[in-house]
Amino acid sequence: MKVLLRLYLSFFKIGLLTFGGGLSMLPMLEREVIVRRAWVTKQDVLDYYAVGQCTPGVIAVDVAAFVGYKVKKAVGTVTAALAVVTPGLCAVLLLATVFQLAAKYEIVQSAFAGIRVATCALLTASVVKILRESVRNWWQIAIAVVSFALVAVLGANPMWVVLGAGLFGVVRMKIRV
Repeated sequence: MKVLLRLYLSFFKIGLLTFGGGLSMLPMLEREVIVRRAWVTKQDVLDYYAVGQCTPGVIAVDVAAFVGYKVKKAVGTVTAALAVVTPGLCAVLLLATVFQLAAKYEIVQSAFAGIRVATCALLTASVVKILRESVRNWWQIAIAVVSFALVAVLGANPMWVVLGAGLFGVVRMKIRV
């Protein structure tokens, strides 16, 4: 029971303090579940992010569910997933009520402008960290560049790009053997 409470509180905190989506939670996730709790490894988290990109729903919930499953199987999955969405759900309910009244004020507009800039910085830091840990040789660089071009320039569906990159990795492994 203690583990489930720790799992819930850890993901509640991550959900409470993460702005900007799943990638921006990477620094907190690393500190909380890899360094502090040692529930998973860096490679696990990178794998969870990769699979989470291909599955429907919010990546933060997917990653929380994967970590929860590793910690306490099905009950851990439900616990972590509920924990990571609880703060957002409460915040949305509160903000939906308040936002209608406060959105016209310049101070509120300025606060959201600042949050957007900070979120961009967090996303950039997460991307750089993932690149440093995942891209190690020429074929991985090629996959990264082609994937970026397909999604950012040509507007390809990220799910198909990730699946294609995975297929390429499998084919490359089979050819090398």
